[in-house]
Amino acid sequence: MTQQGVRWTADQVLALAPDPASRKAGSKLGGAGPWSEAGSCDEGTVWGLCKGSGSKPYQTVVDIADATGPAYKCSCPSRKFPCKHALGLLLLWAGVEDAVPPGSPPDWAEQWIRGRRQRAEEKRAADASGSASGVGDPEAARRRAERRAMRVTAGATELEQRLADLLRAGLAGAEQAGYGQWEEMAARMVDAQAPGLAARVRELGTIPASGPGWPVRLLEECALLHLLDQGWLRREELPADLADTVRSRVGLPASADGKPVRDRWLVLAQYDTADTKLTTRRIWLYGADSDRTALLLSYGAAGRAPELALPVGLTLEAEVSAYPGAGQLRASLGEQFAPPAPAAIRPPGVTTTEATARYGEALRGDPWLDSVPVTLNRVVPTPDGDSWQLADADTDTALPLSPAARARPGLWRLIALSGGAPVKVFGECGHRGFTPLTAWPEGAGEAVQLC
Repeated sequence: MTQQGVRWTADQVLALAPDPASRKAGSKLGGAGPWSEAGSCDEGTVWGLCKGSGSKPYQTVVDIADATGPAYKCSCPSRKFPCKHALGLLLLWAGVEDAVPPGSPPDWAEQWIRGRRQRAEEKRAADASGSASGVGDPEAARRRAERRAMRVTAGATELEQRLADLLRAGLAGAEQAGYGQWEEMAARMVDAQAPGLAARVRELGTIPASGPGWPVRLLEECALLHLLDQGWLRREELPADLADTVRSRVGLPASADGKPVRDRWLVLAQYDTADTKLTTRRIWLYGADSDRTALLLSYGAAGRAPELALPVGLTLEAEVSAYPGAGQLRASLGEQFAPPAPAAIRPPGVTTTEATARYGEALRGDPWLDSVPVTLNRVVPTPDGDSWQLADADTDTALPLSPAARARPGLWRLIALSGGAPVKVFGECGHRGFTPLTAWPEGAGEAVQLC
């Protein structure tokens, strides 16, 4: 927000909520009733006092112009970011212009904003100084990398023996053995400093209890894990890009060393996945000028939302740098030249046939790829027996929806948006089907988040 006339929609605000409960609670605070002394300024700050259960109102301030997405500060005790008060304040600002008039921030808000921006400047200066001076001992780093590679090799060799034992004994025994053997094997991969192998082993452990046809799925995943193991053990024989992909899949750290690409990036989708230890946020971007799709990943400890948050449907002018690897779309968000703002940008779409062909092509560079980002043009959600599919309005083809998509409430939002008419849908297309994440109605209309 660099000008008072640029405001978000309620859907774009609620897309920042860390969970459904926060979304519901924030919606209740989106009216003027609980708020006093609300205001905003051209520098990208919104503030206000929200009446709570105590004698003192909560002091809430949001920095919308932060380079990594909105930043929040509230005096409430919540550990969620953003809390319901920050969501309510943004909804108030997005709803009625007069409800959050322009003005000068109070001392408590100005002090927080000034401190944040000062720390950001100091960090940029420190990063520039570190890069210029070449901090670190390259020889020591090389020795550490060699020691880790030896541990990963030992782990991959042990895993190959475990897979051979499993197949020799027969897959039928995997169901009776229980999950314990898989967790023990995953722990061995963690000890070998190969978190990517550990994650895949844990996924193997869930398959025997996944319903009819599990032996086929287990065999397929064992084959992919064997392929990854062999890729690591023979990485010196691989093309450079494929070797980088293997290192990434095994779990070795990498830096975004690609040339920065400055563009107007449309925020296509944002969603979180969580386990007992970590919350992972995936943000898909589309470059209007470069025609590139990029994936931003950010992480938060269990129970806490990652800090990076970008409202779906807005665009930001920024630089992104790609990570190494064949066909890798992951990128790092660099310098941001303007805060997120509305823009009439939509990604170009393809047919359902072209979408499946795109996934098949991507598998040549990364055989372990679960899906690729695709925008489908003119598709209609239609029932398919007990399931749903996206039928191409211009051809006789269709894509089945993935099990994950069928379990989400966003499916019914997509059906309501379509109403039997074609829509444009962005999502992830893979071997499990298509998972819709964002949709646009034909003609004019804002993006509707489905995840």
